[in-house]
Amino acid sequence: MSASHSFGIVRPPRRPAGWLPPGPAPAPEPHPVDLWPRPGEDLCHLAGDWRILQLVRGHRWSLDDLVTAWFAAEAVGDSPPARFADLGCGIGAVLLLLAWRFPAARGVGVEAQPVSVDLARRSLAWNGAAGRCEVRRADLRDPASIPEGAAFDLVTATPPYLPVGSARGSSRMQWSGCHLELRGGVEEYCEAAARLLAPDGWFVTCAGAMQDGRVRSGARRAGLHVVRRREVIPRRGKRPLFIVWAMKRAMRTVAAEAPLVVRDRDGRWTDTFRVVRAAMGMPA
Repeated sequence: MSASHSFGIVRPPRRPAGWLPPGPAPAPEPHPVDLWPRPGEDLCHLAGDWRILQLVRGHRWSLDDLVTAWFAAEAVGDSPPARFADLGCGIGAVLLLLAWRFPAARGVGVEAQPVSVDLARRSLAWNGAAGRCEVRRADLRDPASIPEGAAFDLVTATPPYLPVGSARGSSRMQWSGCHLELRGGVEEYCEAAARLLAPDGWFVTCAGAMQDGRVRSGARRAGLHVVRRREVIPRRGKRPLFIVWAMKRAMRTVAAEAPLVVRDRDGRWTDTFRVVRAAMGMPA
């Protein structure tokens, strides 16, 4: 059940008894009225006690966002980024997850859709991260969107998977821009990331399971080298749903990684996926 707010919907937490939310606390109560969900929006729990604003009938945070943020955090390991950027950040799920995971880091998100920019900015403010993270309304392909240049230790992206013309656009708000490559595909995201990476920085992205060749080609064209690659399988016995990639400027030996299986054959979360959730501040 969800609790109705005077403006929108505030979703109650779904947590096991005794579970304590880890990580940094959100901004203290009371929150300004303009940060609460508006009609057609809901406020959902994300990481720890942090929350995210979403449209009830729009684009919502998903498994792609969670695994990409987790894979990025795994890639940097014991060297937390001082600065990170998220390309095509949408409603800010990856941006928020990384801001939660790295509370001393400064982040920048770039997003073209005004409604998503507004939701992401309000979510940052709700969680007390607006002082160190921002969302810019811009086209990620435009170098002027992030004029800082090669200053980021970590760049992330969750590009759309569908080339224009391969599927019909949706009339639902945000959906076409989130699913169709209206502002370029993974190749353009690689190119944008290459402009922003510090010399030893990481670029972490996801792509559809059938886009292996496109990712490798886009990386080469941008002067990046694949260092890590991991398939994500929604349920044991199924084919991969998408793949997460980690790249750097310098070539390194690529080690084979076992697929991340989300659910077992009976539909239960696997132990591996529970580790992912726990690492990103979610009940395992």
